[in-house]
Amino acid sequence: MRKLRMAFFAVVIFMMTAMSAFAQGAADNESSVSKYRALAAGIGFAIAVFGGALGQSRIGASAVEGAARNPGAAGRIQTMMILGLALIESLVLFALLVIFAVVKPS
Repeated sequence: MRKLRMAFFAVVIFMMTAMSAFAQGAADNESSVSKYRALAAGIGFAIAVFGGALGQSRIGASAVEGAARNPGAAGRIQTMMILGLALIESLVLFALLVIFAVVKPS
């Protein structure tokens, strides 16, 4: 865990020093900002989709395991599973709407 924390801080420090190099300036900054905005929005949405898919798979696996352990409660477990899946999917769709709001056509 300590090595992972040190690697994380090393990456953060490296990225912070790279920001000053990119801030040195370019004459046409608006076109590069719009390109990077779209790239960052795509990467952010990919992370949101990955997290949502991971959460949905864990909910599904836990629901199947719970129903296998207690078949009498399968109906209640299924109801809670569907509610959890709907909430996760709504968060992913909200992330998509935020991406559409951030990346406006110029």
